Amino acid sequence: MLEGGPDALLDHEIIEFLLGLFILRRDTKPIARKLIEDFGGFGALLSADADAIKRTADLSESAAGAIKIVQAATLRLLQSRFKDAPVLGSWQALLDYLRADMAFNPVERVRVLYLNAKNMLIRNVAMSEGSVDEAAVYVREVIRLALEYHATAMILVHNHPSGDPSPSQQDIRLTREIIDAGRPLRIAVHDHVIIGSRGHASLRAMGLI
Repeated sequence: MLEGGPDALLDHEIIEFLLGLFILRRDTKPIARKLIEDFGGFGALLSADADAIKRTADLSESAAGAIKIVQAATLRLLQSRFKDAPVLGSWQALLDYLRADMAFNPVERVRVLYLNAKNMLIRNVAMSEGSVDEAAVYVREVIRLALEYHATAMILVHNHPSGDPSPSQQDIRLTREIIDAGRPLRIAVHDHVIIGSRGHASLRAMGLI
């Protein structure tokens, strides 16, 4: 890897190397292959709950933590690409981050990005996490935090664990409720982005808001 760069290693070889730091005198290749296969891919493994990773391959907390630290480092790197720049001008960087964070999550998660008047990121808030098909979002709480952070705009984000990012009628209705609640306070909703393993959907680009 040091000579050939990140592409020199296959997905399972990265996991194999990490596990080898904590599992001594044991071949970690079959464990790495099993983890990736059982969770449905490299991204899905990194996004999996640490306890689920431990149970699947009977791993120690340290070994499972090594896998999760890869996800944490990846997200930190991707977020740095738009953290200190106008978010709307760094749209692809934002989408790359959101996909890495949410596309393979097995339950629905809602995230709100609060922006200032220059569209710079103020806060990136994980609002709620729910079941495989629903996470509760409270309009009042979304607006309350916007006021607390002195935000003038926001971007709503959530994932569809099914993989299909197509917006539901509930997604559209909730977005419009938040827009209506923020309008008299001069808090804009720039977009509502839905992330799935098969892509993403932008309600703004689709003309739904």
